[in-house]
Amino acid sequence: MEVHHITTSPKILFSKARKIVPPMLEKFHKGQHGRVAVIGGSLDYTGAPYFSSMASARLGCDMSHVICERSAATVIKSYSPNLMVHPLLPSSESVKDPNSIDAPKLASPIVAMLSRLHALVVGPGLGRDGVTLKVVIEVLKEARSRSIPFVLDADGLLLVTEQPDLVKGYKECILTPNVNEFSRLAKALDIEVPSMAQIESDGGDKTSRETEACEKLSQALGGVTIIQKGPHDVISNGVTSIVNDIVGGLKRSGGQGDTLTGSLGTLLAWRAAYHNRLWDSGERDNQREAQSKQEIQAELESSDKRMSPATTLLLAAWAGSGITRECSRRAFEAKGRSMQASDLTDEVHESFLELIGEPEQSKTRL
Repeated sequence: MEVHHITTSPKILFSKARKIVPPMLEKFHKGQHGRVAVIGGSLDYTGAPYFSSMASARLGCDMSHVICERSAATVIKSYSPNLMVHPLLPSSESVKDPNSIDAPKLASPIVAMLSRLHALVVGPGLGRDGVTLKVVIEVLKEARSRSIPFVLDADGLLLVTEQPDLVKGYKECILTPNVNEFSRLAKALDIEVPSMAQIESDGGDKTSRETEACEKLSQALGGVTIIQKGPHDVISNGVTSIVNDIVGGLKRSGGQGDTLTGSLGTLLAWRAAYHNRLWDSGERDNQREAQSKQEIQAELESSDKRMSPATTLLLAAWAGSGITRECSRRAFEAKGRSMQASDLTDEVHESFLELIGEPEQSKTRL
């Protein structure tokens, strides 16, 4: 069977990921290392947006925002004074007539913040309130029109299941489905992909079968990048894929995916800084945009060539996946069966240093 994923070694991939990390330099001011907002948090779910935004902050984002429903704001604020919490998400409880709302108007306070943000994470703790989801749809449409990258998880993926056109063809988007969410997305798009049970029973090269399925779903969505979470993570943009089989922990506690989404938010902000040439990376300009698997692999294996957006998006997805898996491994090693999502939060920085490391230009000591 054809091998769909690239074969570049993990060591080289992490070395290339370091290229999109802004160095710590005296000339930078507050916000240039990333301004990320997590959109989520409702009456029943306050932990998820906290874990996501804290992962973003611990990885190195300068400014971490949470945009949540009013009933969740005070609770999330009590978790950490480091986060900026904005109770701007309306719900059926906070509007007079939930059946007749002006969604663009209700979304306007959030839309007003977009010009100050580098990336969005949508879905952690969002819930399924009808009013909330209609407002989030308006925010996603506006973010897309401004080419602001976003990550969708949990109930953010529900929106894609119901309205695939929200993300179809948008190359600045990462979806992070687990096995069940992946199956629901495939069903909604009316594409046939084998289930995990079928892949297990069929034998053969299981990794290639999983990669082929992930590429097929990405292609159906017009090249959206997908991280299919599982025993190993399959990352695909419909053109090529990376398989991340870095060892993780054995505990599957709730909330681990929030470390992934928050890390991705910061990595997308850093990626924007890389392409905006916030610093001199020391690389020579590329002559053309990488469009095929071979071109992307060539960019990944080049030692001095600037990378194109398709390559850096795959790298950001790879790095977020790797950091999360390493956090899980470290937390499980320390806590075993008692491991919780908050234990991953504590491991984000050390996992970054172990896998990626500071850029050579960084000044880490005064």
